[in-house]
Amino acid sequence: DYHWPVPKPAQLAMFEAHLQLAQRHKMPVLIHDREAHADTYALLEKYRPRGIIHCYSGSAQDAVRMAEQGLLLGFGGVLTFPNARKTVEAAAAVPLSSIVLETDCPYLAPVPFRGKENHSGLILYIAQTLAQIRGLSTEEVLAATAQNARRLFGLACSSTDE
Repeated sequence: DYHWPVPKPAQLAMFEAHLQLAQRHKMPVLIHDREAHADTYALLEKYRPRGIIHCYSGSAQDAVRMAEQGLLLGFGGVLTFPNARKTVEAAAAVPLSSIVLETDCPYLAPVPFRGKENHSGLILYIAQTLAQIRGLSTEEVLAATAQNARRLFGLACSSTDE
């Protein structure tokens, strides 16, 4: 997270250690990448972890590259913002099988709740926006993105989950 004044070498060393630990234990990673795309993607390509890039904010081209590598892209409230052209392009560029829906609770509430406290009950608004972008039903988006998360974390689906 290059937004904060923490030395980059220290952040990179910690991130690399985190990726090594996940690799050693065959665990997925949740990646927070803010203003550090090039360095983040270089380490992701080096270690090729399973996981999610949380609150994806990169380009559509990089989204495709990360999805091809097997990473999931997390889209949250920003997807619903009127000025989120780059995020919308990224969400449209990758297969639905590479997307999960998320909050950044308590931040980044979707429209029409922008500026208010975010919570998981607002995921529906993100799903509706993604459905509109992709020409799908909201139900299709919710089912697919939930299945993507289950697949990543090795969670079984019960008949009551659908």
